[in-house]
Amino acid sequence: MAVETPNHTQTVGGWAAYDSSGKIAPYIFKRRENGVNDVTIKVLYCGICHTDLHHVKNDWGITMYPVVPGHEITGVITKVGSNVKNFKVGDRVGVGCLAASCLECEFCKSSQENYCDQIQFTYNGIFWDGSITYGGYSKMLVADHRYVVRVPDNLPMDAAAPLLCAGITVFSPMKDSQLLESPGKMVGIVGLGGLGHVAVKMAKAFGHHVTVISTSPSKEKEARQRLGADGFIVSTNAEQMQRGKRTLDVILDTVSAKHSLGPILELLKVNGTLVVVGAPDRPMDLPSFPLIFGKRAVKGSMTGGMKETQEMMDVCGKHNITCDVELIEPDQINEALDRLARNDVRYRFVIDIAGRSKL
Repeated sequence: MAVETPNHTQTVGGWAAYDSSGKIAPYIFKRRENGVNDVTIKVLYCGICHTDLHHVKNDWGITMYPVVPGHEITGVITKVGSNVKNFKVGDRVGVGCLAASCLECEFCKSSQENYCDQIQFTYNGIFWDGSITYGGYSKMLVADHRYVVRVPDNLPMDAAAPLLCAGITVFSPMKDSQLLESPGKMVGIVGLGGLGHVAVKMAKAFGHHVTVISTSPSKEKEARQRLGADGFIVSTNAEQMQRGKRTLDVILDTVSAKHSLGPILELLKVNGTLVVVGAPDRPMDLPSFPLIFGKRAVKGSMTGGMKETQEMMDVCGKHNITCDVELIEPDQINEALDRLARNDVRYRFVIDIAGRSKL
């Protein structure tokens, strides 16, 4: 493992955390030359994901400092390698969580690269050449074209950026649960944050009855009136939870804080499925009785493969689905991370990397 290799000759300005304090500061580093399978991207925008917060503070014990976060990246291609036929200079593109995989296993060959056991991520990963990957909190990115997607022309680049993580994270389990082709299901969304608000928009666009489950009564008006939710359950209200028992076919749990799955499982019909897509840093409680007495299933889902990610972007283009974002400048990243830790954002911070909001 090396921070850089002799092929890393391009000097880039970015923003990194240097230690577990998680404070972000300017960072100058080098990226590799554009290879035959690569595209070089001028980064325009980068979303701030809750995963970034975990990484900069080393909550999961795996951070390699200095870490340049960012895996919700949109930008414009400035250079293409000789083997790249599906992109050209000037294309509007996005890069999500994935930077490399083995390309040979059953998952890579079935467009499920995200489940390859050699998967390497856009930041805090180890690329094929042994170098550490740096993410989208930077002015420029070099990416293998197989891990790049097109951004539909009708989607604004800032509001599309979080789709590369938040969007695919909720789209994939919806597709896996046959929610794209079977309208009329009763769908629950736990948590109305960065992932949850996109999940509500998608589930409504796919023709489902959507119920938001939240600890915050104050979010009901927004959930119903602005996002189009059909129902709202305050999870700390015993009466509302009782009325909601056995009413939902599928639930997506987007919450990234520790919580018990037992009460949520009770909201599912017999044979219902709870899909966990949030990533708490401590184990969640999973009592056996709600599983056994309802023949219910709990499963997880992590982002999506590249074919599915492109499909998600195209579907969002078709339905005009974007994220609700708060645009910030790079010198506001630390403030944004502090606010994100307090859940004080509606609903995703996006960094204006190229300073386009000032143009």
